[in-house]
Amino acid sequence: MRLLQCVVLIVLGLLGSSISTQAQLQLGSYSKSCPKAEKIVQDFVHQHIFNAPSLAAALIRMHFHDCFVRGCDASILLNSTNGNQAEKDSPPNLTVTGFDFIERVKSLLEAECPGIVSCADIIAWVARDSIVATMRIQTFYFTIFPIGGPYWRVPTGRRDVVISRSSEALSNIPPPFGNFTTLLRLFANQGLDLKDLVLLSGAHTIGISHCSSFSNRLYNFTSVGDQDPSLDSECAANLKANKCKTPNDNTTKVEMDPGSRKTFDLSYYTLLLKRKGLFESDATLTTNPTSLAFIKQLVQGSFHNFFAEFAGSIEKMGRINVKTGSEGEIRKHVPWSINFAFFGCCFCINLCARALL
Repeated sequence: MRLLQCVVLIVLGLLGSSISTQAQLQLGSYSKSCPKAEKIVQDFVHQHIFNAPSLAAALIRMHFHDCFVRGCDASILLNSTNGNQAEKDSPPNLTVTGFDFIERVKSLLEAECPGIVSCADIIAWVARDSIVATMRIQTFYFTIFPIGGPYWRVPTGRRDVVISRSSEALSNIPPPFGNFTTLLRLFANQGLDLKDLVLLSGAHTIGISHCSSFSNRLYNFTSVGDQDPSLDSECAANLKANKCKTPNDNTTKVEMDPGSRKTFDLSYYTLLLKRKGLFESDATLTTNPTSLAFIKQLVQGSFHNFFAEFAGSIEKMGRINVKTGSEGEIRKHVPWSINFAFFGCCFCINLCARALL
């Protein structure tokens, strides 16, 4: 009897801890301490994403990579030290950008309410607002109607951590060459399921990649100089002829969703069904009957339905292992280290914006 009581108490304690953490992560948590915070972030994002739409993909990728290592805690922003290589310098994060953008937003919030808003919450807000600001253009009788990307709720109250390890990024962030079993395991480790895997992969509908992330599919898939048979042969030939012309190309950029990279839509999934997904991790989504059926369901549905489904999954991701209450800290600045400051002056803003288009 005593053993049963102990078990019940332990279970209740664990549930109570989980509920407590979720309760502390809530909508409007800054309503009294920094009431203008969310509006400040939203206005800044909308002001700049229009001129630099590529940032939307970069910022949602940062949010994803941050949450998959220790949870959504801004550990991805920390710099390496003499005794520790941080997540930022781990191979999966070497092409992550947008740190300067987060720093600028942080400086605005520090000016409004010092030491209140965490970097972790800023990353979550900026990811959402940048996607909302992406434009889906429909032409009807020569009139252009802009429709933003999906919107999702961002409950706040996250705290920033002081620990960041490169090895943890390498072992937890889903790789572009991962097979279905690997991807599903890495998602499950974060409390996410098959549906979340398919939906969050849908963020590949915007943005770009480097040839190095998938060139093995073109030139050396099984280490004998062959091509990945799961990749459409015409698509592969086009990539080799016009983009990734050599196996060692590490600089050329390729659209994740050709012809639609600035538009958050369903065309990514349409490409998967045509065997034209860029990464192995894209192509493998069609190898499982359940995920394949879900992809077909998304393609046959409306983009409104996709937006709602995507919103549910990314909001769920945003709650992964968050630190709240007295855990962690509230950083006063973003410790990024880039030689060129994106927002150093008005000239720089315009110059960089054009370069990113």
